[in-house]
Amino acid sequence: MRLLPLTSFALFSCCALAATHPDWGDLRAQVRRTLHVPDPLPHLDAKSYGTFSPAPGVAADRVSYATDYSLRVPAIVYHSAAATILKHPALIVVNGHGGDKSSWYSYWAGILYARAGAIVLTYDPIGEYERNKERRSHTNQHDEFVPPDDMGRRMGGLMVTDVMQAAHYLADRPDVDPKRIAVLGFSMGSFISSLACAIDTSVHACVLVGGGDLDGPGGYWDTSRKMCQAIPYQSLTFLGERGPMIYGLHAKRGPTFVFNGSTDQVVDIPHHGQNFFEALRQQTIALLGGSKDVFDFGFEPGGGHRPYFVTRPVALWLEEKLKFPDWTKKQIQAMPETHIGEWAVKNHLRTEITADYEHGEGGTLALGNDIPAVPRDSLHAVPEAVWQSEQESYIYETWLARAQAAVRSGAP
Repeated sequence: MRLLPLTSFALFSCCALAATHPDWGDLRAQVRRTLHVPDPLPHLDAKSYGTFSPAPGVAADRVSYATDYSLRVPAIVYHSAAATILKHPALIVVNGHGGDKSSWYSYWAGILYARAGAIVLTYDPIGEYERNKERRSHTNQHDEFVPPDDMGRRMGGLMVTDVMQAAHYLADRPDVDPKRIAVLGFSMGSFISSLACAIDTSVHACVLVGGGDLDGPGGYWDTSRKMCQAIPYQSLTFLGERGPMIYGLHAKRGPTFVFNGSTDQVVDIPHHGQNFFEALRQQTIALLGGSKDVFDFGFEPGGGHRPYFVTRPVALWLEEKLKFPDWTKKQIQAMPETHIGEWAVKNHLRTEITADYEHGEGGTLALGNDIPAVPRDSLHAVPEAVWQSEQESYIYETWLARAQAAVRSGAP
């Protein structure tokens, strides 16, 4: 895999943003209010439902924790099966459209980075898997537009709150180093993660793949799926230049890495290539008056829309920022890779490798060559009897009713 050069750290002095002196704390609070992200966050009320082994040497905890609207998030948390007293780095996987904790890249990341010595949390977005009334995946319930626009802000805010609650759950675990928590977002998850990592200063590092190209008025993110992307992004126009301001908030929090396929048309990377990201980066530097923790970026030449956080370039960046206890840079560079399209056919997850699949997720060269296809049914976080009795606390329909009631009442 060839990596295009990361950006330089040149200052961009002629930008009008350089004359501003934002109050970063006030901006974070304003973003939270706009998206109805509760402050303070809800009490976690974390619950555990046992542990299983998805792969040799790896254990996975079944858990749930509270989020906004008195809802709960079901999650699988991967870690080494070996007993340890170490404080480990931790990762949160934020899915793209149609994805959830049963998606191949979610459990691949969980097993892969657990073997590196990390604690990895994967969860279901609202409307998917255990947050779906029929426990189905690929429903995209969260895309269905529900007027007025404030419902879209509330949907985006719920998704951001889910990420923040995941970070706070991990920080509360005795085996996690709260200063080494990272968020990994793919596609829609890259957008949600870009907002969560802008306002949650407890997160140390952020990786945005299949996205992160935060453009201007009328661009991709303003015109993409309304409920979970376009309306929330449009609502942040009070920031002015949203891309540089959001990445300014990131830099004030910690490091960020944006990585895309150079021919990813799903999020319009052909129009948001090297020059776009270099200009965005230099605007952010001018806004901040320095380059400390301003985002890095890179591309996979010819690559499409893929969850690159399971690939070598991102793993190397994460190792630099988080210092995995069981991996070194040299080990990562020597690790074998798996062509996901071939792996998916071999494991009966697909019947064939089509051209579209190969250009997208199927073309991913994921680190590792011994990660199994984890059966979907084993990735239930909540026992059947508990889920049936508490179904209302998980599903989209509950959020819809409660969010509509909040809009009618004018509640924050």
